[in-house]
Amino acid sequence: MSGISRRNFLGTSAVLPLGLGFAGSAAAQSGTSTGVASMIVTGAKVLTMDSDQPVAQAIAIQGDRILAVGTNAEILFFANANTVRIDGRGMTVTPGFIDAHSHPLFAEEAVGVNVNLRRIDDVKEALAGKAANTPPGHWVRGVMYDDTKFEDERPLNRNDIDEVVKDHPVYVGHRGGHTGVVNSKAYEIAGVTNDTPDPVGGRFFREDGELTGKVAEHAREVFFEVGTWPVMDRAVRQQSATISSKNMAASGLTSTTDAYGDLDDMIAYQDARDAGELYFRVAFMPGGNSKVYEGLKIAGMRTGFGDNMLRIGAVKYAADGSASERTMYMSTPYEGTNDHGILTMSQEEIDDAVDDAVAHGFRIGIHANGDWTIDMVLTAYERVLRNHTGPNPRHRIEHCSLINDDLLARIKAAGVVPAPFYTYAHYHGNKWVDYGEEKMEKMFAHRSFLDAGIPVAPASDYTPGPYEPMMAIQSMVTRKDMRGRVWGASQRISVTEAMRICTVHGAYASFEEDVKGSLVPGKLADFVILENDPHDVDPDAIKDIKIVRTVMGGRTVYEA
Repeated sequence: MSGISRRNFLGTSAVLPLGLGFAGSAAAQSGTSTGVASMIVTGAKVLTMDSDQPVAQAIAIQGDRILAVGTNAEILFFANANTVRIDGRGMTVTPGFIDAHSHPLFAEEAVGVNVNLRRIDDVKEALAGKAANTPPGHWVRGVMYDDTKFEDERPLNRNDIDEVVKDHPVYVGHRGGHTGVVNSKAYEIAGVTNDTPDPVGGRFFREDGELTGKVAEHAREVFFEVGTWPVMDRAVRQQSATISSKNMAASGLTSTTDAYGDLDDMIAYQDARDAGELYFRVAFMPGGNSKVYEGLKIAGMRTGFGDNMLRIGAVKYAADGSASERTMYMSTPYEGTNDHGILTMSQEEIDDAVDDAVAHGFRIGIHANGDWTIDMVLTAYERVLRNHTGPNPRHRIEHCSLINDDLLARIKAAGVVPAPFYTYAHYHGNKWVDYGEEKMEKMFAHRSFLDAGIPVAPASDYTPGPYEPMMAIQSMVTRKDMRGRVWGASQRISVTEAMRICTVHGAYASFEEDVKGSLVPGKLADFVILENDPHDVDPDAIKDIKIVRTVMGGRTVYEA
C-alpha cells in the first residue's frame, strides 16, 4: 500500500459518510470493513479530474463513496470474495458527467406526440394520428418540434396543421420552450384574430397581416388558459422522471439541474426516488413564479436544503427569449432584419426578483441570452452584491449566450457562474445563419470564459438542446455543426478543458465540488466507463464514443 497516500485512500473524514472515518493503514491491511471495497475497476485509464493525481489505473468503491484510486496492484489489495470486479482494460473511466441546466420533465411525451421529425408531412401525419385518439374538442399537443431540421427547408405553419386537424385545437411546442405553432381552431377558442395586438413580452407572428400560426413568449399563454388540455397526473409524472433519468444515465450523466421546476416536478422526483427509480442526482431550481418557490420561502427553506440525491438550487427567472428560436434580446438586430428580439422582464422586475431571492436565502439564476439582457442582469447582481459579506453566493446567468469584453470582466468581478449551451454549436447549426459569423465568435463563449478564469458551467437546456456529454465535448472542441460548418472558431477549447467543464465545473455550479466532479477518495462514487478516451479519437467522432457503464453512488444505473 506504499503507493497510496492518505489522500488517495479514504480522504479526510469530513467528506466521508457516517462511519467511514480514516482507520489507519493497520485496519486496512487487516482486512476489516474499513478497507474492503464493494466494487473495483482495474486495468483502465482513470481520468480523475484531480490535479494531484490526474491519471490512474484503477479505482475502489466502498458503498456510495470512492475508497481509493491508484495502480492495479494497490486497488486489488482492497478486494475480497464479495467485491464486484470490473475489468476496464482498454477503457477509460471519468467522473460522472454533470449537466448544470436542463428540463428533464419538459417533453411530456406521455401526453403529447413527438414531432422531432425531418419532414413536415411526417409531422402532419403524427398530429392527425394523435387527433384521432383525442376526445373531440380537446387540445392536441406536439412536442420536440424543431423548425430548422426539416428537409422542406421551411418551418411548420398554421395551414399545414389545418389541412389535417380542423376540429381540435393544436399546439405544437418548439423544443426550445419559447415558441409554438397553433392551428385556426386554437386561435378561434382563444379569441385571437389578425387584429389582436401582441402582448407585452410576446408576439403573434404574421405575414402580410395574416397570422402564421407561430406564437412566442407571453403570447403563448392565452392558449394555455382555454380549452381542455391533457392531464399529467402524479403517476404519469413519476414515470416521466424515471424515464428521463434512465435516458440521461445511459448518456453518462449522473447529475443534472432541473432549471425551472414546479411543485408537480418536485413531487415526481421524490416519488421516483422513493420507488428506487431515480437514476440521476437533481439540483432543483424552483421557478420564480411557482407555487413551490412560494412554499419554500414560507417554510423557511432555501438554497442548499436537501441531500445528495435531491437538493434545492438557485431560484430561476427568465428575462428574454431563446437563442435557438431566435427571440433573444440583443443590442444589434438579427441578420437582415430590424428585430432585436424579445425582452420578458424589465430592469425593475429583475431587481425585485433578485432582492426577494437574496432576502429569503436563495441564490438566483436568471435566463439571459442576449448581451443587452445580460447587462441588465449583471446590473441587478452588482447592486445586491455591494453590501454582501461572506462567501461568493455564485449567482448564475442561465445561457449567457452573447457576451463582449465588458460583460466578461463584470461576470468575473461579480463571481457569477455563466451556463452557456454546450451542444448548440453542433446541433443547431442552421439557426446560426440568423446571427452571422461575427456574433458567433462571441456566443457560447467557452474559450473566453476559461481565459478569463471564469468557471463556466456545462448546460444542455434539454429539451431545447441534446444533453449527451459526448456530443457536448465534441461541440465545444470543434464548433462544427451537423453539416461540418464551423461557428465561432475562436471559442474552441481542448478536450481536457471540455471534460473539466462537464465534471468539475458542473459540481462548482451547484456548490457541490466537495462531494462530486472528480474521482477523489471520500467523494461520491459517481463515474462513467467509456469505450474510448475522448483525447484519442478523431474530434469529429467524439459524440460516437460508447458509454459502457454509468455508476451513481456505487450502483450501476446503466450498462451497455
